[in-house]
Amino acid sequence: MNMTSPDSKKSDTYAAQRARYEALYARGRAARRDFADVTGNPTIIADELIAAREILPANWGTSMIVPRGQTLRLVAGDNTQGVSVLLFRADELTERLNVGDTVKVQWSAKLHKGKLLYSDMGRVLASITDDTYGMHDALAGGSTAATNIKRYGHDLGRHTRGNFILLASKHGLSKTDIPPCVTFFAPVSVDPSGGLQWGAGGTEAGDYIDLRAEMDILVFVSNCPHPLSPDLGEPSSVELMRWMSPAAAVDDFCRTSCEEAIRGFENTDALVAVSAQLVRGQ
Repeated sequence: MNMTSPDSKKSDTYAAQRARYEALYARGRAARRDFADVTGNPTIIADELIAAREILPANWGTSMIVPRGQTLRLVAGDNTQGVSVLLFRADELTERLNVGDTVKVQWSAKLHKGKLLYSDMGRVLASITDDTYGMHDALAGGSTAATNIKRYGHDLGRHTRGNFILLASKHGLSKTDIPPCVTFFAPVSVDPSGGLQWGAGGTEAGDYIDLRAEMDILVFVSNCPHPLSPDLGEPSSVELMRWMSPAAAVDDFCRTSCEEAIRGFENTDALVAVSAQLVRGQ
């Protein structure tokens, strides 16, 4: 009788799953465009293209609607220690940023120029069309009362979780509607043991990341230090600027970077087309 131990079966299952992952990963990389092809955006945005701008002080949060086609630029200061962001579909707030799918679909937790931010419905909420910093966190999440106590020895009274709960209440949502966030300007990496660590290289004043809205989106922003950042003193204010970005070209990198991106935009464009038809029919 051929007796196979549970450990052997487990090992065989893992090996089969790993082989399938490697095959899919190789297929995805083979069909992916080179991120060096992303052209980026102008460093200085002409005044006539700027729709709105505001300064977000340290430890505070804010929300805004960014219409499809506009770009939200987050501009860091010289001591920015993370800017946490949530995205929602503006006309249906049950559709929102899904960080897990954003990482999984793109085969990487590294967010940078050319990457996409996906919703939980497989659609693209925003594209990262430019990025001068290149180190952002899609794994650890934002600060909470508990992480403040661990880091400072007491709760400061302001943290990303609290900011998001307050912003949610202003839009008819509750704390149960707050999914995991992404945190920009946060050099988080995974160490050899699988733990998360804060890397070297802080922001310089003027570092920015551009998020082009691919549908009308509601954006929550929290300017609280990331829970893994060292105590670097009072964080900088950040600038939030909405500007009228040009329409995407046929060969727009973000829309055509890989098979997954193309499918994501097919889903997104179909929704936008239906929404436009409903508006015209009213």
